[in-house]
Amino acid sequence: MLSQKELDTKTNEELLILYKQTNDQKIKQTLVLRYVYIVKNIAMQMRGIYLGFSQIDDIINEGVLAIMTAIDKFDINKHVKFETYISKRIRGMIIDIARKQDWVPRSIRKSAKEIEEAQNILSHQLGRTPTDEEVANHLQISIKKYKEDLGKTGTFNLLSLDMLMEEEGVGQKSGGILKNTNELLPEQYLQKKETAAALKEGLASLREKEQMVLSLYYINELNMKEISVVMQVSEPRISQIHANAIRKLRNYMQRFFDEKE
Repeated sequence: MLSQKELDTKTNEELLILYKQTNDQKIKQTLVLRYVYIVKNIAMQMRGIYLGFSQIDDIINEGVLAIMTAIDKFDINKHVKFETYISKRIRGMIIDIARKQDWVPRSIRKSAKEIEEAQNILSHQLGRTPTDEEVANHLQISIKKYKEDLGKTGTFNLLSLDMLMEEEGVGQKSGGILKNTNELLPEQYLQKKETAAALKEGLASLREKEQMVLSLYYINELNMKEISVVMQVSEPRISQIHANAIRKLRNYMQRFFDEKE
């Protein structure tokens, strides 16, 4: 059995391999401590759906348990980084908890609804997508307040999209919409295949910058600050692009499901 000092000299990858070989709980504990930062980072990124820091503490506690489970289930022979593997599961876990506990503050729900209504009204009146200044004027708030509200509602819109997909029986977490297709009945498989195609079309309908932001955030696991550096625009602007992209995608999928009824 290795001492803690010896474990501290090992890389994360080496520790994962060693744990799979020995099932040493001391190694597992070391790995959990090394990866807990991922839970904290994602919890803070998605804090817009929480009422306060007490919920973030709860999320971190749940996240630690998720890391422990993930370490046991992770296949070191697959060409997937553990950081990517656990990040997707933590995001899915947070959305699951938020959906079950209904932790979305009323103020964010209200702001999301008001912003969406204003954007829809102005789009109809102007025949184009309204600017941020136009929406802020319509809502009779400052552009600074509008941008703050837009950033907060971005996570709520993502949650709403996920809930919409879940209600339609389309699991999109941890590996994609067509996950576990062997377990589906033929009609269920067809439904998921159609929904996957619709989601792909919805993504294709977004502007190039919107597609890039979603790709960097959800696939490359970059945070808003890192994306702003890559795209050479301000962090608040990235938050705006992200929120608008999620809103458009959610509306696109809602229309898709409405047409199927």
